Amino acid sequence: MAPTVHLVDRGTMEIDVNYPLEGAVTATASNPNPDAIRADGPVFNLVIETDEQTLLWDTGSHPEAGDGHWPPALYDEFTHHDAADHPLPEALAEAGFDLADIDAVVQSHLHLDHAGGLHNFAGTDVPVYVHAAELKHAYFEAATGDSSAYVRGDFDHDLAWEPLYGDGGYLTEGIDWVHLPGHTPGLVGLVVEAGAADGRDLVVAGDLAYSAANYEDGHPMGRDLLHSRPDWEASCRRVRDIEARRDALVVYGHDPEQVAALPNLL
Repeated sequence: MAPTVHLVDRGTMEIDVNYPLEGAVTATASNPNPDAIRADGPVFNLVIETDEQTLLWDTGSHPEAGDGHWPPALYDEFTHHDAADHPLPEALAEAGFDLADIDAVVQSHLHLDHAGGLHNFAGTDVPVYVHAAELKHAYFEAATGDSSAYVRGDFDHDLAWEPLYGDGGYLTEGIDWVHLPGHTPGLVGLVVEAGAADGRDLVVAGDLAYSAANYEDGHPMGRDLLHSRPDWEASCRRVRDIEARRDALVVYGHDPEQVAALPNLL
């Protein structure tokens, strides 16, 4: 049986529009002081069921993001107003699942809006897949980064880490993983066989593209959301190749229009 994919709603985060779209608001001679724009970006996870196991893709923001779990300066930049209304256990329940149903977790990366639910798996034997480069970078950034989007309290738990190495490979029946560095050094995506509602394959690209504009138009994210622009450009080419070869549907990280349509696309 082909994998089935379910959307898990984790609320909405608000950020300056220049983060997801480089130079979206710029000063000109005629308008030297343009108004800043804050943009909404949905936060979501996916539950992917196969005959072998049930996977959870990402774990979203910590429910106490606005109550001190995120450093105040970070929360001022990346504001997840309703994180407390969408904790992982309740969000899973709304999608028809329980924490106990999850056989493994796949972390696309360990940024604060993607890894904040890992504490739910602390002290368990549920494997947590993450690229080795991401795990190393996250600890380094959390310890030394002045404005890092990594919060050590998200991932510094007694977790059953299963580091991924290399450029990609088999994960479980009907699902391969691919290394897509650029946004972060260890970003990974998933290729899900016949994961779309119309029977097409699914490429879960995550924050390779915050929105369609990054991938479809080639509009890069702002510098603060790109660890390496050359790596990001190479990863976009890789996903475009997969998309073309497999006639796949590409799922972005925080695109409001696409996320609204996902219940009908998955």
